Amino acid sequence: MKDMLKKITLGIFALATAASFSAQKVDAKAKTILDAVSSNYKSKNNVYFKFVYGTGTGKNVTKTEPGIFYSAKDKYKLKIMGTEQIYDGNKVYNISSEDQEVTIAKPTGSDQMFSPLNYIEEYKKGYNVKYVGKINVNGVNADYIKLTPTKNNGIKEVNLFVNSTRKQLVKLEQFSTDNSVSVIAISDYRENQSLNSNMFTFNKGDYQNYIVTEL
Repeated sequence: MKDMLKKITLGIFALATAASFSAQKVDAKAKTILDAVSSNYKSKNNVYFKFVYGTGTGKNVTKTEPGIFYSAKDKYKLKIMGTEQIYDGNKVYNISSEDQEVTIAKPTGSDQMFSPLNYIEEYKKGYNVKYVGKINVNGVNADYIKLTPTKNNGIKEVNLFVNSTRKQLVKLEQFSTDNSVSVIAISDYRENQSLNSNMFTFNKGDYQNYIVTEL
């Protein structure tokens, strides 16, 4: 499980590192919806949601893992199957309870943090954006928006499903040129909660029996 967070942040979110500035076609309705979601997210003191991360080939998801996510502005905490990642605004802490190992590193300029904004705002960076229509997603009458890259970046397309009434992302699907698929389905979305002041703090004393490596 120690590679799970790496797969999530470098897999489905490769979308956020493949930006280009070729000529784009951006559907006006899709832009309005995505801008509203982005503005709503930025206006909150913090957000929380549960998610299911799925992977597979073609259009078939064959493996899923549940997780939870907290964020407050530029800080976040991500948990999935015994693995935890904390970003305190300065460093990223990857914590594996299975391996009893902690890896600490500063993100480089090419790294992207786990954030809904990473994929909500990517239409600004080299993707054609098309509003497809309404579709039922897990009981939500969602707006379906398709992103396709303007140049080769390893991604075929990304599908975003948005609850426009609440201005929240419901689901994301990424199809890659290697025939892999990655999906994130979001549920139990909450905003502006009272969070512990140490929510996004790494305390080395809590991991005395762990191998701690700082890169």
